[in-house]
Amino acid sequence: MKGVVRSSGRVSRWWLANSQLPLKLNLLGTLVRRDLEARYKGSILGNLWPLLNQLSQLLIYTYVFSIVLKVKLDLEGLPDNELAFGLWLFAGLIPWFAFTNGLIQAASSVVGQANLVKKVVFPLGLLPLVPIFSAFIESSFGLVALIGLTALSAQVLHSTIWLLPLVWIPQVLLTAGLGYLTAGLTVFLRDIPQSLGVILNLWFYVTPILYPVTKVPESWQFWIVWCNPITGISESYRDLILVGEMRHWGELAVSSIFALIMFYGGLWVYRRLRPAFADVL
Repeated sequence: MKGVVRSSGRVSRWWLANSQLPLKLNLLGTLVRRDLEARYKGSILGNLWPLLNQLSQLLIYTYVFSIVLKVKLDLEGLPDNELAFGLWLFAGLIPWFAFTNGLIQAASSVVGQANLVKKVVFPLGLLPLVPIFSAFIESSFGLVALIGLTALSAQVLHSTIWLLPLVWIPQVLLTAGLGYLTAGLTVFLRDIPQSLGVILNLWFYVTPILYPVTKVPESWQFWIVWCNPITGISESYRDLILVGEMRHWGELAVSSIFALIMFYGGLWVYRRLRPAFADVL
């Protein structure tokens, strides 16, 4: 009899959680929209600022590496000029911008919303997701610009761009997992956001974004390619948008497995720490 009661309780909790999912998704969409509106409220250019920021970084890196340092790349389907290097670079920077911007803001999402934490009815699991999805949407402006510039430069629009959602899934899962982890820990260790900035700076330069994977010494390639989930994601962006052929299925698969583990691990830590949020804040 007790077993039946326990089983019935689990079924009830499962049904309740799934019945509330549409409401939570609707609330998440509302919070993301308000977050995007609040960021650029009162500015003349509004939501064009994320695109301008991304393009400014593109121009800086293109000038330094392509014009000053004369870095050349042999990219199939693209002309051999400074614009080709810029497009290649931009394709790697777009997922990195979405990842870092979302993660940095997610780390402070709980401590920055103490009033919501103390409300019993508010689903605290949404707090880290709001800046993550906001950053992802902002990066889509740069993605549209990249696809348009690539089509103009190469005179072709690769049909493989429709496979981009396969890359977005591990990208969002990885960012959300680390976001949950850092958001939960920041409530108790306020040094996490500052430490995260240092870690991301180091992470950026050990990821083949500014340089091709072929330039990495063979003794380091295993760590840079297979142990760095951002590598598989950024290389997949370049494959699908610039090359028109997916050449890094293995790397993307490893990145997806790592992202899934990170998501469930970060969510587990967040849920374990969540009951103490209101007491600390």
